Amino acid sequence: MLKHRSVLGAVALAAVAVLATSQAALSSGSAATTGTAKAASAAALAGTAGCGKNPTLTSGTRNITTSGKNRQYILRIPANYNNNNPYRLIIGLHWLNGNMNDVDTGGSAGASWAYYGQRQLSNNSTIFISPQGFNNGWANNGGEDVVFMDDILRQVEADLCVDPSLRFAMGFSYGGGMSFSLACSRANVFRAVAVFSGAQLSGCSGGTQPIAYMGLHGISDNVLNISQGRALRDKFVQNNGCTPQNPREPSAGSRTHITTEYSGCRAGYPVVWAAFDGGHGPAPVDGSGGDNGAQTWTKNEVWRFVSQFQSTSGPNPTPTATPTVTPTVTPTATPTPGGTFRLRNEGAGRCVDSPNSATANGTQLQIYDCHTNPNQSFTYDSSSRLVTLGKCLDVPTGGGSGTRIQLYDCHGNSNQRWTFNSNGTVTSQANNLCLSVTGTGNTSGVTVASCNGQATQRWTRA
Repeated sequence: MLKHRSVLGAVALAAVAVLATSQAALSSGSAATTGTAKAASAAALAGTAGCGKNPTLTSGTRNITTSGKNRQYILRIPANYNNNNPYRLIIGLHWLNGNMNDVDTGGSAGASWAYYGQRQLSNNSTIFISPQGFNNGWANNGGEDVVFMDDILRQVEADLCVDPSLRFAMGFSYGGGMSFSLACSRANVFRAVAVFSGAQLSGCSGGTQPIAYMGLHGISDNVLNISQGRALRDKFVQNNGCTPQNPREPSAGSRTHITTEYSGCRAGYPVVWAAFDGGHGPAPVDGSGGDNGAQTWTKNEVWRFVSQFQSTSGPNPTPTATPTVTPTVTPTATPTPGGTFRLRNEGAGRCVDSPNSATANGTQLQIYDCHTNPNQSFTYDSSSRLVTLGKCLDVPTGGGSGTRIQLYDCHGNSNQRWTFNSNGTVTSQANNLCLSVTGTGNTSGVTVASCNGQATQRWTRA
């Protein structure tokens, strides 16, 4: 678990250090010059000045002089980097008394939580940056931290091929406050921000332009009260022209979360709010009172939010590798299936089936010889839900490894959202467990279980 509990004592001091951020404008880089192959030229026109160039920057810790001070950040360049592909770029901002290494490594949760879980999920399609704040925080005195981000982007984009329409920032606690500050002052630079349990701690210079916004906050946060997170959200509900509402939030003791996508927002400027029954942490787990970056639902929700945005500058880079499947790894998502299909288990050769076409809430699913009747017919909707007989495949709230899958009325929570992965597995977005079977014969139960890559956890759409 990440070491972010020490934030309580110092956040109050940080709040009084709020100052207006700089108005310095950011140059997003010019198009690369001609004289290269046609493909390189086209990519350069779509991306930043580094497109088409042989890079001199490498992954690791970088030094930079900004506002007359020496500062550092960590840069992660995708494996098999292609200098003709404009890449998505994500800045991950640490919390108070955290540091750039915590964000870069994922702390005790490891690689599955690096950059708030986004690096693994991006599967080599994204450039990542983890800056280091002064005194392990983001006071943003005189706007110097905003200028720091400007200068990092200027340095990176002069050397690497970045899609200027796909820049993102995200952070927890003080890092969330800094992400909010960037949303206020650099809405024309960043496509979207995600704020984990944040508050207005790093200023809000400007704050009148629309930007896609996601907020995540615990209803029992005793460090930065959820009312502070709601206030940040509501600024961009207004800026983005969304229909105001008081979105549903889980009750205390439910150990669940509820994600709300606002309606009425300007095209391209969504607002998403994810409230959870928990305290001050970025990695809550449904059914548990703790924080666990390897198992949290937040990384999938944030990736779903980030990855929805398409380039307005040129093609997105294609993922180049599939991560090795281990019990704690979330495999790379593949394109979602369309139309109607059956879910056939590779190990059993049988299909997911609702016994006797039952549709009652709580009906436990099984596998059975494949046929063409409606009780084996599924669709995969835009909310990542698997739907059959008008009901959704559902992991009972708090269900862990070995829990039977049931049918239930469809809703928007992560225990009904599923990800199809390139290795044939299907994972629950609530707990990152794999869809599995208890045996290979008719009427064997369908469950979620720790991912192991075996044939009983691989599925085809037949």
